[in-house]
Amino acid sequence: MGSTPDVIVVGGGLAGLVAARHLAGGGVDVTLYERRETVGGRVRTVERDGYRFDRGFQVLFTAYPAVRRELDLEALSLRRFTPGATLAGPDGRTTLADPLREPGTIPATLSNPSVSVGDAVRVARLWWELRRTDPDTIFDDASETSIGMSLRDRGFSDRFVEGFVAPFYGGITLDRSLSTSSHVFEYTFRALAAGDIAVPAGGMGSIPAQIANRVRDLGGTIETDVTVESVSAAVDDTNGVDARESAGAVTLDIGDRTPEADAVVVATDPPTARELTAVSSIPTDARSCITQYYALPADTDLATGRRLLLNATDAGPNHVVPHSAVAPEYAPDGATLISATYLCEQRETPGTTKHSGGEWDQTDASLAERTRSTLESWYPNRQFDGIEPLHTERIPFAQFEQPPGFRDRLPDGRDPAGSVYLAGDYTRWSSIQGAMESGRRAAKSVIDDLSR
Repeated sequence: MGSTPDVIVVGGGLAGLVAARHLAGGGVDVTLYERRETVGGRVRTVERDGYRFDRGFQVLFTAYPAVRRELDLEALSLRRFTPGATLAGPDGRTTLADPLREPGTIPATLSNPSVSVGDAVRVARLWWELRRTDPDTIFDDASETSIGMSLRDRGFSDRFVEGFVAPFYGGITLDRSLSTSSHVFEYTFRALAAGDIAVPAGGMGSIPAQIANRVRDLGGTIETDVTVESVSAAVDDTNGVDARESAGAVTLDIGDRTPEADAVVVATDPPTARELTAVSSIPTDARSCITQYYALPADTDLATGRRLLLNATDAGPNHVVPHSAVAPEYAPDGATLISATYLCEQRETPGTTKHSGGEWDQTDASLAERTRSTLESWYPNRQFDGIEPLHTERIPFAQFEQPPGFRDRLPDGRDPAGSVYLAGDYTRWSSIQGAMESGRRAAKSVIDDLSR
């Protein structure tokens, strides 16, 4: 490449950090600007009074290819959830285990009223089918439909789909209606079959922190509290050659400075990326959620172990997470920490935000009261007057919408003019896998183009 190129990455989420890491490892002088005080984007952890609160309910799928490639999982001291879930509703609670990993749970699973013998057989068949599938081929399959339609086409009962899959995948896709692409279901189900879901002992924020350390170790620079106001790409295509080969420097406006670079990777949230690059195909229709954390009396046992509590009905939170049971490091010694997540559909376009109302408009106190009453309906012989709300995360843009065919409308990393590139899960699919993979691909595009 001749003299060492200068590349700027705008945004310190997972996509931007992975891009910066690969750029620095590829011999590029890279500087990353992040507008917040800490890196991580949507993957952050707040620590207060001995508690750890992730920015919404987030977990790490250990079988994601990008996760295995980019992270030192052992160094994260992962705390793993038990496969399966506890289904809760007015009729009581039942446990749905993973008999393929826990053969001893087969009798309990087959006696679960939400799972017929036929459903159990179909789950096992799907488990083996997807576990043997190359994940890189899943999104290329032409037989795409919605999650709900796909499961019914496979013969799953309405009772299983509505009683278990809807709340479980409501937590993954923030779409309890199961209108999300079946490819998203297949990719994540394969990851569940091949690995675990877990959280780092130090919180999900440990993940971007680890990648940021690698960026610095490779000679990259990370500057926080820096807001990029605009990105201006110089393009000279008068000779009819490829615009990127003839592109000039890219200039950024960050208030008191206007740095230039040979290339810029925009790795911000989707609405900001659309504003900075004018790429109209960047999706801005979003799904929102609220996660509220609570302390329970120290002797409280929800009797779900390290499994999720899924709401079998549409009323109340979609799921409840026993955080301190899964990761004791999330709470002070002897304390019990749980969270409840509410799904809130929302549409967002550049410059405007419109929520659908419902839970989003409720106060923190109202949500805490709703969680308390929901828990008492699940545990009719117990009182939860001692529940104490500790922290609330309202996330207006948690994921972009992913209906069948959504990938056909996503932008390419090279879509912006000049030497400007995109990195974000919205160029792949909404997940940690999508964010990390997009960062790696953006870095490769930059290095390939600068090497010409």
